Amino acid sequence: MKISHGRQVVFKMAAKPPVRGSGRLLRKGCPNHLHSTPMSTDQTHLVAISIGNTRTQVGHFVDGELSQSERFSNSDLVPIVQSITKWWASAADDAGRIILLASVNDPVADRLSSTLKDQLSAEVFRVGDDVPIPIGQQLDPETMTGADRLLNAAAAFDRVKQACVIVDAGTAVTVDFVDGQGTFHGGAIAPGAAMQLQALHEHTAALPELAFRAPDQEPFGRNTSQAMLQGVFHGIRGMVQRLVEQYAEHYGAFPLVIATGGDAAVLFENEQLIDRIVPDLTLLGIAIAGKHALADDRSKGGRPDQNNQ
Repeated sequence: MKISHGRQVVFKMAAKPPVRGSGRLLRKGCPNHLHSTPMSTDQTHLVAISIGNTRTQVGHFVDGELSQSERFSNSDLVPIVQSITKWWASAADDAGRIILLASVNDPVADRLSSTLKDQLSAEVFRVGDDVPIPIGQQLDPETMTGADRLLNAAAAFDRVKQACVIVDAGTAVTVDFVDGQGTFHGGAIAPGAAMQLQALHEHTAALPELAFRAPDQEPFGRNTSQAMLQGVFHGIRGMVQRLVEQYAEHYGAFPLVIATGGDAAVLFENEQLIDRIVPDLTLLGIAIAGKHALADDRSKGGRPDQNNQ
């Protein structure tokens, strides 16, 4: 069935119930849990950290609202630590402070966690290990899906409450589908814009090294650099459009399309296929994971400040 973008349809329900993925996404049986940290129900400060392959994004949430966010290169942890230390100190008089970290780059995550523990004398909780990600999954058994993709899906569904496609344009480009019940079905992974340009340079004799940017509006690349930019820019946009159409045809309804990631604005600004660009989507997902974990602890009768001995 061919479905055109923008058609008003009723979203169908998933044919199968949500299935949790690997046990890695469940809380580990150790005392290092979110509920072992004193938290205030009235005033909570959350430092959310999302470590990607090349960049780290950090955000400061106050009472569930994102007040600040910043992006840094993974090559230098000093400014990352400085920002987090500043936010941590600003909340020193409040009872509820916590650091949640999600990562697809374990070496960087380990170094940053160790530094923060030493400098702040604070525990750094890992999303996906210490804190589960609140999203159903319909995936192959034992599939290990990146925490960033699941967090983006959880945040996107929390915002729109209906079927959606999440496009994350960073080092890699991921195009993932969440159905009308909030179940993550996976999607597609492709090289990001910078990776494609670097591959063209490294695997040819004459193509130059380029930083990614939007190409000229003229459709023809009249020099080598513009030809490369045209190919990468429109190649990614065309891939995303075809995948979204494919998901819609399979699902039987056209989903909302949400873009995020460091290259999202360059790639998708004024692109009619994209319903909204949310630069801080992964950080919002981290905050949602923390909120659900605290609510789950309270519903089981535990106090937020209860320590496991």
